[in-house]
Amino acid sequence: MNDVILTPAGKKPLSFTLPVVAAAGAFAGIFIGAANGSVLLGLVAGAILLAIIGLVFVSVLGKGAERAARWGLVAVFAIAGFLLGGIPGAVIGALFGWFFGWFVYRIGYGRYRVRLVPYLTPGQVLWHYTFRVICGAIFVFLITPILVVMPLSFNAQDFFTFTPEMLRFDPAGYSLKHYRDFLTNPEWTRAVKNSLLIAPVATLISVSLGTLAAIGLSQSHVPGKRTIMAILISPMIVPLIISATGMYFFYSKIGIVGTYWGVVLAHAVLGIPFVIITVTATLVGFDRSLTRAAANMGANPVTTFFRVQMPLILPGVISGGLFAFITSFDEVVVVLFIGSAELQTLPWQMFTGLREQISPTILAAATILVGISILLLASVEMLRRRSEHLRGMSPG
Repeated sequence: MNDVILTPAGKKPLSFTLPVVAAAGAFAGIFIGAANGSVLLGLVAGAILLAIIGLVFVSVLGKGAERAARWGLVAVFAIAGFLLGGIPGAVIGALFGWFFGWFVYRIGYGRYRVRLVPYLTPGQVLWHYTFRVICGAIFVFLITPILVVMPLSFNAQDFFTFTPEMLRFDPAGYSLKHYRDFLTNPEWTRAVKNSLLIAPVATLISVSLGTLAAIGLSQSHVPGKRTIMAILISPMIVPLIISATGMYFFYSKIGIVGTYWGVVLAHAVLGIPFVIITVTATLVGFDRSLTRAAANMGANPVTTFFRVQMPLILPGVISGGLFAFITSFDEVVVVLFIGSAELQTLPWQMFTGLREQISPTILAAATILVGISILLLASVEMLRRRSEHLRGMSPG
């Protein structure tokens, strides 16, 4: 399907190609100019440089020399980057050269319209790609802070910034010592142990209560179910500091502040809304006739639930459980109110490290948490697709 050509490609006039590639060069030049102290100079230089490249590639070299032209641009940009910033500059320059070589030919020969239907107006085509650029920019804005933390966790020095050795890709600038400290330091290992003791139990409670609540609220005869739903999911809407304060005053009255079960129940309350939402979404496509058929054949409600309903909604239940686990494992505000010195969780230890000793081990812990979150979210996505397949909402 990806190879289907909906609109034939053709060479575009320079009056269209040059302004578009110049605009892209100006956008890239803004960042390069900002890094070198002159945004305006970077903008102008980027626009002029890309306009010249577009003119040479499209009008002089043409499509027959595309491969050589693109690789030549990669080499030129890599050399320029090396002269300006060493090895990191060469890598970034090579990436810029590869992208702009691809971009110039894509614009100059109309390849951007190949997979679009021919009846789209220029404005619709512009919005089609503008929307994707906006989404990509948002993604970069969200993901960049995480990507910065990962290489910093391998810093050989006790700094929160990139050292000259790291920027030169010198092996001496990298080390696993922060990971070793994370795995051997009693403060960090105790925090990990507490998190692993609290999060699974809180998740189990969240899944049990959240699943039952979602199934009950999915029944058409339940009165005031919108109000009940709003109350049950309020912990994920109300600011966390307000929930933590309320839990502290309530739990202090019943004597469970600073106890294991106090933290577990608090985290379970925070996880229940995620379970309710995911299970409710799964129940949208559930065929009610299956439960009625099971009841007609003599199955009691418990048997019907575990043998008929649960296998079909299990992907949603597991997805909600994973979200509840992540919420409990990453939560720090509530545990500061409800927990105690003996119940310091990993996020609490990271918060303490930032506030009191500025330990770079925090970066190693953050990288490990990011890895765990990525694995769990990937599992959620696979379960979502499996759920859609079981409910006939997507092809097998």
